[in-house]
Amino acid sequence: MLRREGFVCNIKKIYRIYKEEGLMVKRRKGRKRAFGTRLPLPKPDSLNQVWSLDFLSDALSDGRRFRILGIMDQCSREYLTLAADTSIGGARVVRELDGSCEPTR
Repeated sequence: MLRREGFVCNIKKIYRIYKEEGLMVKRRKGRKRAFGTRLPLPKPDSLNQVWSLDFLSDALSDGRRFRILGIMDQCSREYLTLAADTSIGGARVVRELDGSCEPTR
């Protein structure tokens, strides 16, 4: 940009001034491209073969947020578990998954 304005300076001097002033010019990153060919996902042919997890979020009338964890069987498209709470952490997700596995043993 300085060269377009007519200033001729060493790039190291410009870099030093930018660092001293705390300025940053971010470079644009290139677009990510997919490698190889993409294959369609395999279709499950029996129950309890592939499960999906989904988080839904909404707000109550007073503004508080709540989340719903849904665990769905891909073959039957049946929800095995729907757990609603204001906060669902990783330990709760593991507990719900373990609870969903119990009847299938």
